[in-house]
Amino acid sequence: MTEPARPATGTLSFGPFNVTPHERLITRDGVALPLGAKAFDILIALMSRPNQVVSKWDLMALVWPGLTVEEASLRFHIAALRKALGDGKDGARYITTLSGRGYCFVAPISQAASRTERSPAPQLDLPPVKLPNRLQRMVGRDDAIAAISDKLIASRFVAIVGPGGVGKTAVAVAIAHDLLGTFDDAAHFVDLAALSDPDLVITSILLMLGLPAQTDDPLPALLAHVSDKKMLLILDNCEHVIATVAPLAAAIFHAAPHVHILATSREALRVEGEQVYRLAPLAVPPDESGLTVAAARTYPALQLFLERARASGAQIALDDANTAIIARICRKLDGMALAIELAAGRVEAYGLQQTATLLDERLNLLWQGQRTAPPRQKTLQATLDWSYGLLSDTERQVLRRLAVFAGHFTIDAALEVVPDDRVDRSHLFDAIDSLVAKSMVAPRPIGAMMRYRLLDTTRAYLLEIAPDDAALAARHANYYRQWLEQAGSTWATVPSADERAVHFSALHNVRAALDWCFGTGGDIKIGIALAAAAAPIFLAMSLLIECRRWSERALRAIGPTSQGSAEEMHIQAALGLTLMFTRGGSEAARAALSRSLAIAEARGDAPNQLQLLGRMHIFHERMGEFDAALGYAQQSLIVAEALGDAASAALAHSLLGVSLHLAGEHRDALTMLEAAWHGPGTERISTVYGFDHRNRAGISLAREYWLQGRPADARQLARQTVAEAAQMDHPITLCIALIWAVSIDLWDGDLDGAEESIDRFIALAEARSMGPYLAVGRGVKGELAIRRGEAADGVETIKSCLRELHDSGYELLTTTFNIAMVQGLLALGQTEQSARLIDDAIRLVERSGDHLYMPELLRMKGRVLLLLPEPGADQAEARFMQSLDLSRRQGAKAWEMRAAIDLAALFAERGQREEAKRLLRSALEGLSENAETADIRAANARLMTL
Repeated sequence: MTEPARPATGTLSFGPFNVTPHERLITRDGVALPLGAKAFDILIALMSRPNQVVSKWDLMALVWPGLTVEEASLRFHIAALRKALGDGKDGARYITTLSGRGYCFVAPISQAASRTERSPAPQLDLPPVKLPNRLQRMVGRDDAIAAISDKLIASRFVAIVGPGGVGKTAVAVAIAHDLLGTFDDAAHFVDLAALSDPDLVITSILLMLGLPAQTDDPLPALLAHVSDKKMLLILDNCEHVIATVAPLAAAIFHAAPHVHILATSREALRVEGEQVYRLAPLAVPPDESGLTVAAARTYPALQLFLERARASGAQIALDDANTAIIARICRKLDGMALAIELAAGRVEAYGLQQTATLLDERLNLLWQGQRTAPPRQKTLQATLDWSYGLLSDTERQVLRRLAVFAGHFTIDAALEVVPDDRVDRSHLFDAIDSLVAKSMVAPRPIGAMMRYRLLDTTRAYLLEIAPDDAALAARHANYYRQWLEQAGSTWATVPSADERAVHFSALHNVRAALDWCFGTGGDIKIGIALAAAAAPIFLAMSLLIECRRWSERALRAIGPTSQGSAEEMHIQAALGLTLMFTRGGSEAARAALSRSLAIAEARGDAPNQLQLLGRMHIFHERMGEFDAALGYAQQSLIVAEALGDAASAALAHSLLGVSLHLAGEHRDALTMLEAAWHGPGTERISTVYGFDHRNRAGISLAREYWLQGRPADARQLARQTVAEAAQMDHPITLCIALIWAVSIDLWDGDLDGAEESIDRFIALAEARSMGPYLAVGRGVKGELAIRRGEAADGVETIKSCLRELHDSGYELLTTTFNIAMVQGLLALGQTEQSARLIDDAIRLVERSGDHLYMPELLRMKGRVLLLLPEPGADQAEARFMQSLDLSRRQGAKAWEMRAAIDLAALFAERGQREEAKRLLRSALEGLSENAETADIRAANARLMTL
């Protein structure tokens, strides 16, 4: 390798460049390039060994013969060479770096005589290579190539296994080119795909090696020839002749200790010495909101799609919207390289959005690929025909039936759904085992159990060739109905998203079953039962729109015999909750929840009655009917006591604690909320019924801590509840935690913390179409604007928000927004308008029952009175005193602090300094150690001035 290449006498061409070695000249479009001597020598050395890895040591020996140079010098001249060639710009690729190995010239080279002489084509110093050209650029396979190469060097026999179109051949060819320098007798590539007769396998290998193949028994001659050779033998596409290839490869492996074998196949050869490497599809961007362009670019599937689309002439500007579309396409195609290339080739004709739409409607199996591709890879149809044709009759029948599963399925599900009088249950295990081995079914562990799935491309192919089977679809729907009913009771004890993944992995099958049940030829009765059983899983994932759609469809299908049934109860309950969170306090939501509760009461179903009381409780809270909500909470405690279990009691304590908190009964609220947060049974107040009641109790308890003079405890608990809600991966629960955490930030004076939380809240509400919450988010943004001195914008924002909330029947935060708007109006000097608004707000609280805010309203009323054109200091003092007294009676230390600050300021203006100091000192007494809020700082500052 260290011998310098013989000088060529002709001209070599690659890309837009012509190289004349004997003249040491390189031109681009006829113009000479200024290239240093060492850079030119490096170029000639690499071009003399195209598609081979030249180690850095060999390169330095060729370019600096007899000298010892630093590796940095080589890197410097390589960089200069690449810059001169424009390597890497506009998709051009000439020289690749293989980490830890060296450099490789990858551009195709053509040969021609120079302009001044007609001489024979240059003879490059090449080893005897019999390999296809490697791809100019491999996407996302560096780790696989490195791992397989290491395994191949160490163990000598590796099979790259994977489904058709995943890129096995491309990876094998790249590895062969990388490792050429390791093998004295080069590498030999044997493509077995075109063979229809297994007897021709050994003949093909003999011909590739240049040996005669006329003998009746060619194996001894082959083994004798390779026994002392050092070579790499690549056996590509073994699956259709695997019975012949497997023993032959094993024989070569044992007879020739210096021969390394690299096989590609859709199933393992399963012989001694073989090391299997399952080539995974390209990594795809996750299905999540907020995926940035920068993050998406790191995924190989998206990189490949972009490169192939642009190569076919498509112009794609990668922004957030286009990134989301391409990510969806890549996921739809399971990261399969061939499928991605075929889809990318359609973008120039259809555009990006239309290509995605076509794939969503139907995977097009007949889209054409490259003209030079092997016949089996010109279309997805051809690739799948090839794989399907290699299966036995039993395997084909089982595979067609497995296509009824959408997404993952378990072996238990397959055993219940697939067999009938034509498919023997006893043979199903063997068939699935074989289909996994042949890469037609993909295994994947989820939790402690193995699950299986068909790639979407495979499933689409099978659904086209398999006849409709109503009995199979009914078995599938019934299985998931029964599974949901049995598994539903365990979700209450599954708090984290990772643990719930075992349950949620069935969701695609549930959807497919519902589509069949309510479609033409489906079974409506099974569909109603399935919709009722599926509602908890949709609610547990906050899939509100989807839950509402199936609930409405099922209720339209319910006949007279099913009215008043448990199924109707569950469906009405789900519909009511989803309408409440997506559309607010509509009459339709009220009617659905009321109907569900009436059915539970009529059936004597106390557990569901308790859960429905919880839904009615939060419905009336959101409507601003706080006294009615308190009534449902008190009723829930009666039902829970009758049930007598800890979880029921914890749920009732949560409901009652939240109501007492909003009613301003802080001491009793603290008792109830601490019982719901810390007491027995709290771990089983689950999200199955729409949201996590324990978490809701926790964030309400944090607000109580703040109001009762424990701000540090409040902040710590708020962070804990938000973190736990996020870990659940349950958006409704997280929204509830965030919006109450925002109130603590605002009370604290932490505007940056409030903004961070409300931005997160808004993103969740947008992702789950929770309309009222979006309006709430904008309202909080308005309050933040007022606090930051942008009163005009803030007031208009809150006014708009309140109009939207009134229209949707959401009044839970009306009082807090009214208080913020009064502050904004005062900042704008609109005192009379603020006076009218504060009086309206006080009357609203007296009527609706959220007395929590009454001390603040009375205090704000006093501040308004002081600013009226005819100030009423005595009336203001009376309102401050009312606020102070009510705060003390309720046990709201924080409200007492605020009233004391305003009242002390009034006393100080009158010269009543001692009285003002006593008032502030009294308000500061009893606070928790190291308590720190904006109000406490203001009180201490006022004391200093006194």
